[in-house]
Amino acid sequence: MSKPRPLKVAFIHPDLGIGGAERLVVDAALGLQERGHSVDIYTSHHDPNHCFEETKDGTLRVHHVIPPFPRSLKGKFHILLAHARQLHLITHLLSPSAPNYDVYFVDQLSTCIPFLRHLGNARVVFYCHFPDKLLANGAFVEGEKKRKQISLLKQIYRFPMDWLEETTTRQADIILANSKFTARVTKSYFKTITQSLRVVYPGINVSAYESTVDPDDPDSIAVFSDKPTLVSLNRFEQKKNVALAIRAFANLKSKLPTKPLRLVLAGGYDSRLDDNLLTLDSLIHLTKTLSLTYTVITPPSSQKPIKIPPGNLTPNDPDVLLLLNFTTSQRTALLCSPSTVALLYTPANEHFGIGPVEAMVCGVPVLACNSGGPTESVLDGPREERTGWLRPPNTEVWADALLEILSMSLSERQALSDRARARARDLFSMDAMASGIEGTLIEAVRMGDVPQLMWNVWMMLFGFLIAYFVGPLVFPSPKR
Repeated sequence: MSKPRPLKVAFIHPDLGIGGAERLVVDAALGLQERGHSVDIYTSHHDPNHCFEETKDGTLRVHHVIPPFPRSLKGKFHILLAHARQLHLITHLLSPSAPNYDVYFVDQLSTCIPFLRHLGNARVVFYCHFPDKLLANGAFVEGEKKRKQISLLKQIYRFPMDWLEETTTRQADIILANSKFTARVTKSYFKTITQSLRVVYPGINVSAYESTVDPDDPDSIAVFSDKPTLVSLNRFEQKKNVALAIRAFANLKSKLPTKPLRLVLAGGYDSRLDDNLLTLDSLIHLTKTLSLTYTVITPPSSQKPIKIPPGNLTPNDPDVLLLLNFTTSQRTALLCSPSTVALLYTPANEHFGIGPVEAMVCGVPVLACNSGGPTESVLDGPREERTGWLRPPNTEVWADALLEILSMSLSERQALSDRARARARDLFSMDAMASGIEGTLIEAVRMGDVPQLMWNVWMMLFGFLIAYFVGPLVFPSPKR
């Protein structure tokens, strides 16, 4: 079988910061480059002080197109302005001077899909992390019959946004999902999507987690400790429920009062986002309420100062270390440290969750919620096949699971570690993900030219303009 010709691929991603979706985009682009394809990433936001290193050191070509629109207006209209920012972004892709691409890879926002297909005359693959429609009113809980009540005005405001998302998503030539959970839920709530969503699990660069930790690296030194350590890797967002890790840790310490233990809460933090600010404040308050000592740090190598909330910090040997915007070397140092006992993955109904996979590839036991994506990545049984623990998000239950993890013998821990590494390499490696995405992109290109149904484009544009301008002007979003 002949090797497929190299493709010119453009990735369109709204905000190239630090998070699971961004990690997927970066690793997918790297994987395609290693397979001989040409990749460009287009984004509306890229801060060199808040991004993955491959996006700023020249490894990947990133085109940062600064939009004239803000992220929000006084904390409102986030999704409306996200649409505007993406459309502004693709005007550069569709301009006469822009490069021609064989295929587009779009994720998170689907607004641009019909324009890229019909005006750019190229096929589009859309990667669905999770529908915004199901996140707009708080965290999605599968099987919850009664969702959070919202005002009539907000329902009217959201209606065109949700219509736009579903209508543009279904126009992708191929739709991928990050898990069976996401694929099932998306099909269930987007009734007009007739094609089957294919699952391509996010993958990780296994070799990046096997690199030797430099003992003289200031970033690594900042997180090193001989204490048995529990680690949480999550953005500082309310929906991530990192408070569960603090409560379970406090409960565990009460059961083992003489055992030295440490909790590290590491994650992406963006001072532009109210959710990040409020979440950090609430976690600090909870830590103090539970009589735990703590400190808040940023990587010594960071060039961007972050204002840390004032408080009674304990710089030396705290119970809880809050690490904002950890570096790759810090992540590796934490997950590969012999002191690290377990990874605590706290979000419920997470769409996939790369954290458990990162832990497994390093042989670290995982404790995660028993819902969403982690039920596909982590094996909780039978005991001889276990790679982690899946439990309901209950403080006492989690503390008991941590006791079980701490009580494992060296041989039990080694056997679990070997199983976890093997599972991560087989199912969730960057090579497996890149192979899945490459095959999908090649299939999309082989579909040939896009039929030029211009009336469809104008219909989409008309609907988009209504959603954009008439809705929020006539029916302003209520204060929350």
